[in-house]
Amino acid sequence: MSTKKLWGGRFQAQASKWVDEFGASISFDQLMAEEDIEGSLAHVKMLGHTKILNESDVAQIVQGLEDLRDELHAGKLQFTVENEDIHMNIEALLTEKIGPVAGKLHTARSRNDQVATDFHLYLKKRLPKVIDEITTLQQTLVAMAEQNVETIMPGYTHLQHAQPISYGHYLMAYYQMLKRDKERFEFNMTHTDILPLGAAALAGTTFPIDREYTAKELGFDQVYANSLDAVSDRDFALEFLSNSSILMLHLSRFCEEISMWVSHEFKYLELSDAYTTGSSIMPQKKNPDMAELIRGKTGRVYGHLMQLLATMKSLPLAYNKDLQEDKEGVFDTVKTLLPALKVFNGMLKTAKPNVERMKQATENDFSNATELADYLAAKGVPFREAHGIVGELVLKGLQTHQNLQDMSLTDLQQASPKIEEDVYHDLKSEVAVERRHSLGGTGFDQVKLQIANAKKELNY
Repeated sequence: MSTKKLWGGRFQAQASKWVDEFGASISFDQLMAEEDIEGSLAHVKMLGHTKILNESDVAQIVQGLEDLRDELHAGKLQFTVENEDIHMNIEALLTEKIGPVAGKLHTARSRNDQVATDFHLYLKKRLPKVIDEITTLQQTLVAMAEQNVETIMPGYTHLQHAQPISYGHYLMAYYQMLKRDKERFEFNMTHTDILPLGAAALAGTTFPIDREYTAKELGFDQVYANSLDAVSDRDFALEFLSNSSILMLHLSRFCEEISMWVSHEFKYLELSDAYTTGSSIMPQKKNPDMAELIRGKTGRVYGHLMQLLATMKSLPLAYNKDLQEDKEGVFDTVKTLLPALKVFNGMLKTAKPNVERMKQATENDFSNATELADYLAAKGVPFREAHGIVGELVLKGLQTHQNLQDMSLTDLQQASPKIEEDVYHDLKSEVAVERRHSLGGTGFDQVKLQIANAKKELNY
């Protein structure tokens, strides 16, 4: 392959090899080789459609590009640092294959709009995969929630036992988070589905190009309305990294809880051996390594978002070399996100809840204290007064090592004569959960409604 710079006409001195290596992006942007060839094919067809190039030239270039694509799929293409980036490498390879006519491919095009197009195409193809993986995980959550509507577990605030809840309700909380995550990625699709090609370097071109034709060839819904904007902004990539960070945050929170739930202290869940590892020195260990690793990889995704924000924050219009730093973080985030979703789904799908242990945890605490306060409020006691009465009973229980439901009716009535025999029914954890019928609450009927609505949303 020729190593003469395709842009080097006005240059006399040649850069040192280490300078070329520092400035080159081929080590990572070769991941967009497929997209670069696709973009070039659409561009040259447009040049033929508008009569900017004649049929013979277009036919040669199209054939050459298609041959290169076949070689790419076969793993036969060789890229060099001397040709800097994927665009110059493909053009150099095309020139070797079909001769000087390859140089006509760059008519009415700049690397500035070319790289932006490749990047849009790259992300445009991968966003649906992310959305599909989120949907699969949502389906798993719905299926598990449906099996555990009446499974009782402690609900927490400040990591302290707060009130008993349905395990199905707990799972559906993450379903709702993922629903919003998916909506964010779907909105990201709208901003990624805009074609930069035709903006040229920054000001458009004097050639009579047809950008709508190119957009149709590449399957883009819109074209950028402003050439400066088209080549200089990367907000679609920032959106992706931001959305990915929020998604990883949600997975990380879940992973943190899974790591606790499987511990000896909790024993709420048991993970499949397929998603755990052992210790090199302690034979009894079963470590939730996949949950921990997803939690750990979250910081990696955050870092990529911060890096691109920092890169973009002071860039004047239009294109600047800094924008070479826009892609590696996105590539790595895609590489991180898709396996994380797949692994998390498998880990969750095969996890077994310890139903008895979860329920037992709600019977040896004071998480039914709110039930007693509500009981008194329903009998006409002002809630603040009821709160104080129950607080005193909790203190007494702590001192006497008794739970509220284990206290005698006499002891309870000493605190308030409004308390009657029926209180023991209300203090049962399953009753406390079942009675919470408010919209979005943990009551069994409400959890079933959430599940039914989710199935409609998922067509599941």
